[in-house]
Amino acid sequence: MTQKFTETYAEKIQRLKQVIEAVDAVVIGAGSGLSTSAGLTYTGKRFETHFRDFMEKYGIQDMYSGGFYPFQAPEEYWAWWSRHIYWNRYVNAPKPVYDHLLELVKDKDYFVLTTNVDHQFQKAGFDKRRLFYTQGDYGLWQCSQACHQETYDNEAAVLQMIKEQRDMKVPTGLIPRCPVCGKPMAMNLRCDDTFVQDRGWHAAAERYEDFLRRHQGLRVLFLELGVGGNTPVIIKYPFWKFTLENPEAFYVCVNWGEAFVPREIAKRTLCLDADIGAALQDVLQFGIAT
Repeated sequence: MTQKFTETYAEKIQRLKQVIEAVDAVVIGAGSGLSTSAGLTYTGKRFETHFRDFMEKYGIQDMYSGGFYPFQAPEEYWAWWSRHIYWNRYVNAPKPVYDHLLELVKDKDYFVLTTNVDHQFQKAGFDKRRLFYTQGDYGLWQCSQACHQETYDNEAAVLQMIKEQRDMKVPTGLIPRCPVCGKPMAMNLRCDDTFVQDRGWHAAAERYEDFLRRHQGLRVLFLELGVGGNTPVIIKYPFWKFTLENPEAFYVCVNWGEAFVPREIAKRTLCLDADIGAALQDVLQFGIAT
């Protein structure tokens, strides 16, 4: 069962400002809706501008589904993925939503748990030791067979693929292969049981667990931004549980069309059915005490 709320939008913005000021720490849980609000959309004009040739040849309608298309030639597969990586990892988000979020929490003890793989938190200036990317990173490759638990930075290779691809294909010599077994490389994205959790992943997981442990019983804001229903067990359900267990905790959900909360924690909750970028900007305009 979930709770509905009757406060006006302006009242909720004011209350969110007050909560951020009052708490000892902020745990940010970020889903794809945050990046969508920042302009990193996978459909529409942005997709058509950068992938029109793939759209016209194969009928691909968006970047997400294109990532699963069964390209027969590896040269074509990597032409697609190099573009996908470049426009969603190495280019800044079109809108300053991540910058505004950092402005709101920069003077707080914060930690970020995210299922996003686009690196926008670090690009905006968030402390990388306060980030846990649970589902991987567009900027990393791994062995497609997971023959060893290491990942590899792909920036230089991706930029070269972008520069040298012609007719929807990269040169054969640029196709990445595992340096250990020689099998093709793959994206370091959690899509099956071959996902590699390297040393960096485990270190980030330990820092997140330590942050939660050190703040048990304190005034903690669990700020959920743009988390949908695909993987609620990573952010949404744990945030509800942590709020229920800690009587000093407060839970906020900002999500256009999907802002709801269990009745058990409704008295310590704020739900904003609104665009995340607009909501954050409105909170900033109220001014955050330092």
